[in-house]
Amino acid sequence: MAVYKRGGVWWYEFVFGGRRVRQSTHHSNKRVAEQIEAAHKTGLAMGEVGIEERKPVPTLREFASRFERAIEVQCAEKPSTVKFYKRKLKTLLADDSLAAARLNTIDEASVEAYTQARSRITSRRKKLLAPGSINRELATLRRLLRLAHEWKLIQRVPRVRLLRGEKSREFVLSHQQEPAYLAVCPSTLSDVALLLLDTGLRLGEALSLGWPQVKLKPAHGAKFGYLTILSGKAKNGKSRNVPLSERVVSMLERWGPEEAGPVFHREDGSLLPNSHLDHQHALVRELLKFPEDFVLHSLRHTFGTRLGESGADAFTIMRLMGHSTVTVSQRYVHPSPESVELAFGRMTSLNLQLIPTNSPTTAQAGTTVV
Repeated sequence: MAVYKRGGVWWYEFVFGGRRVRQSTHHSNKRVAEQIEAAHKTGLAMGEVGIEERKPVPTLREFASRFERAIEVQCAEKPSTVKFYKRKLKTLLADDSLAAARLNTIDEASVEAYTQARSRITSRRKKLLAPGSINRELATLRRLLRLAHEWKLIQRVPRVRLLRGEKSREFVLSHQQEPAYLAVCPSTLSDVALLLLDTGLRLGEALSLGWPQVKLKPAHGAKFGYLTILSGKAKNGKSRNVPLSERVVSMLERWGPEEAGPVFHREDGSLLPNSHLDHQHALVRELLKFPEDFVLHSLRHTFGTRLGESGADAFTIMRLMGHSTVTVSQRYVHPSPESVELAFGRMTSLNLQLIPTNSPTTAQAGTTVV
């Protein structure tokens, strides 16, 4: 080791690649100086053979802005989704321990510690946070870690367990309740609600609906007019056609039709915000004393339930509602004994029509077929 002392501190000097390297260690301890010199040589050697020292893994706080930019690009067509992730990310960063942790140190134990801490927090209503609220935060953390893994910043993604007991909104507006609800709604809310009830659109899909997507008259050979949904929450929700009922056609005719522009809009032509209709709906719900789990999204759920009750199969429901998988659609399918017998009767009738009469399967009982 070529170290020497000058002015009370140790220096080192060596030749690497034909170039003389001389530098102060800023230390008065010779052993430390020798270690610094060795580290410098190692670093130069690694660079010589194309080996780069691995950069330290960023902390959650350091990675947050990069995650936000990725979400802005990946969810550019869904501003509400971008806002959702940014809001949940802000909550994650409020936990100092989690925010300061490097991404590769966030493991199952870290996630569980965060979950336990959040489970003890009370909301503004002096109630413990609902499992659904915490689960949305955990889902955001999971997506962030998966993105870090995709970009090779971490080697594995820890398993993120969601809390059980998440309350799902299962409210279905009955046919008896529907007239009273629509009658009390302000005119715009009533029209949007009618569209959700008879098409099963998501609220965002309805409010972003443009006139070029609306075909009030049936296409050749069809029975109903239809809407074309250009983008949806799930992959199957994009570019799907949804038929229009007569009462929805009548409602849309009162709004237009126009050659361009949004169907539902303010007086200045701008899009209606979700929050505006949500607020009006909450007032109507309170006036009619309907349960709190009756939200505008319940009208889409009502559409799916009515489809299932009318005998639609899960694949038809998936196509109309734009679900991500048929598993989601199956929740609306509840075959009654009558519908099962009807389907079986149709099948046996079809068999009798299509299977040749001289087929072995139609041979009389007791006849031996050689």
